Amino acid sequence: MKVLVLFHSFYGHVHQMADAVAEGARQVEGAEVVIRRVPETLPQEVLEKMGAVESQEVFAHIPVCEVSELAEFDAIIFGTPARFGNMTGQMRNFLDQAGGLWMQDALVGKVGSVFTSTSTQHGGQESTILGFHTTLLHLGMVIVGLPYSFKGQMRMDEITGGSPYGASTISGRNDRQPSENELEAARFQGRHVTEIAKKLA
Repeated sequence: MKVLVLFHSFYGHVHQMADAVAEGARQVEGAEVVIRRVPETLPQEVLEKMGAVESQEVFAHIPVCEVSELAEFDAIIFGTPARFGNMTGQMRNFLDQAGGLWMQDALVGKVGSVFTSTSTQHGGQESTILGFHTTLLHLGMVIVGLPYSFKGQMRMDEITGGSPYGASTISGRNDRQPSENELEAARFQGRHVTEIAKKLA
């Protein structure tokens, strides 16, 4: 059974969450877990002005995914930063190329799940994931979120990401890194999605 963790990241927060998702997925016996990133569409000089180059060098070794690869997996867990309450343009551009897979019903019945990162506590974490779900439904995927059996999303003693829709983190002005609770949510989601995909497979 094959699981793909596919992400886009600017400053490394979603990359850290992707690693945690993959860690959780690998805890399921028989799971083959692959991490890929979507192509970056911004020019190098723009990334330099954004101060994102150094962060991106950390995950530059991770292979870029081809759209055709999506059909090879039993579950795909997508990670994207939020941009005005929606996925990034880079992730949107990648998914917009999946029309051929849609025509072939190539993703129908596969498990899909989403995690995200925002700059602020109320910066569109839920709307980003829910908006992403629309695309997965059009592709015929079975959507899995982050159930309340992960008790960390009920914490009141700290500011934390996470919702029934999926794991998330809060980056601040890129000076805050994912907390242990947020990383544990990502691990839980990776494991939970993989367990369900295994049952369906």
